[in-house]
Amino acid sequence: MSTSSNHSVYAQTLLRLSFGTMLISHGLLKVFVFTVPGTVQFFGGLGLPAIAAYATIFGELVGGTAILLGLYTRLAAALTIPLLLGATWAHSGNGWVFSSPNGGWEYPAYLALIAVVVALQGAGKFAIGSIGFIDRLFKRS
Repeated sequence: MSTSSNHSVYAQTLLRLSFGTMLISHGLLKVFVFTVPGTVQFFGGLGLPAIAAYATIFGELVGGTAILLGLYTRLAAALTIPLLLGATWAHSGNGWVFSSPNGGWEYPAYLALIAVVVALQGAGKFAIGSIGFIDRLFKRS
């Protein structure tokens, strides 16, 4: 393996770790700062059902943890793309810059792009990869 290829897997790892951490922090923000009822109310104000708030919190926490651990990384990252595109939509009326009142759409759009990159390139180094019994559950005969 060449030196540049060696560096690439470490870059993949760094991107995976930072993206997973960011997703988890956003999920925890919804739980501990905005609170779950507050998040449900916010989603309701956007015209979304309460289940969308719960699914978003779940997706950020579970998806972020899977990505952080390098567990089914490509799948977990791909599954976060709709959440992040939804966040981009939710902030689209606030302008481009995320420092705008109520946050603009630049940051969630950037995270959606990172999700695409992580889904395409995979976990990098120091990843769990998969869990045997889960793989066997979904194995085709």
